[in-house]
Amino acid sequence: MDKIITVGGMIGLGKSSVSALLGEELGLPVYYESVDDNPVLARFYTASVEEQEKERLPFLLQLYFLGTRFKSIKENIKDKQGVLDRSIFEDVYFAKRNAEYGKLIGENRISDLELQIYLNLFDEMMEETTDYNKAHGTKAPDVMVYLRASFETVMHRIGMRGRDFEQDESLVEYYRFLWEGYDEWVYKHYKASEVITIDMDVIDVVNNEEDARKVVEQVKSYLETKGA
Repeated sequence: MDKIITVGGMIGLGKSSVSALLGEELGLPVYYESVDDNPVLARFYTASVEEQEKERLPFLLQLYFLGTRFKSIKENIKDKQGVLDRSIFEDVYFAKRNAEYGKLIGENRISDLELQIYLNLFDEMMEETTDYNKAHGTKAPDVMVYLRASFETVMHRIGMRGRDFEQDESLVEYYRFLWEGYDEWVYKHYKASEVITIDMDVIDVVNNEEDARKVVEQVKSYLETKGA
């Protein structure tokens, strides 16, 4: 199957589980988000404000995700197929929201200069992949599977996931800030592919086989209808 699918959505909603499900059912390789081996992630969540600003942790985290995502994209487009656990375009969303959130709460999370450097690097990466696509006949994603849910569901799923560094009460407003902008970004600013929305308030692909089947059939039906 010559398909490229990205799975996106808020922290904790099950992107890795949905990616694994689609990869298995559609016979596609899965390129997972780098979390367990991420040298910055836990520190980003647990460091004090002073430590974050001194060590530039939000900026380093976004650079790390951007680099690992770009590596996955290069592997993905060579194979001309696969499921990507989060879109590189979402990394840009997170970088911009982190910068905005810092200004909102009076913290220097990602400075204007850092954000511009980040965006310039992203543009260079996109230009390189576009050139590769043209030369080798590969393509943009066929679809993004967007996992959408209420904020209450997001917080419940983050709690159920049980990563200690994600549980601090001080993170709730940060999660809310990310969540509040997600729909607008997906439906108004994401242009790389069309979007299938999965309502994670009622779907549980891990514990409900019927839900898992419904998600797979919805994605299959879309791909067949579009001739992707």
